[in-house]
Amino acid sequence: MHDLYPPSPEGRAAVKKRRTVLSSREVEVLQLIAEGNANKQVAAELGISIKTVEKHRQHLMSKLGLHDTAGLTRYAIAAGIIESRVQVTIL
Repeated sequence: MHDLYPPSPEGRAAVKKRRTVLSSREVEVLQLIAEGNANKQVAAELGISIKTVEKHRQHLMSKLGLHDTAGLTRYAIAAGIIESRVQVTIL
């Protein structure tokens, strides 16, 4: 298992740099996607169409150089947009 958190200083700097290019709406969409909501749920929550959510998702992936929802989620955690809820149990 890889130790992804906390990100290195270089990783935080890269996240900070990339985050500055996101609009407030893109951050809202990213947060909802990273929290596990489907496009339909995001659309209902924000009062926009599913097609608009899909476009936001495409733009986010393009802007951030990511290729899947897992990447968006990792980015959102590293950027502090959402919190990681991973619980580790040591036996």
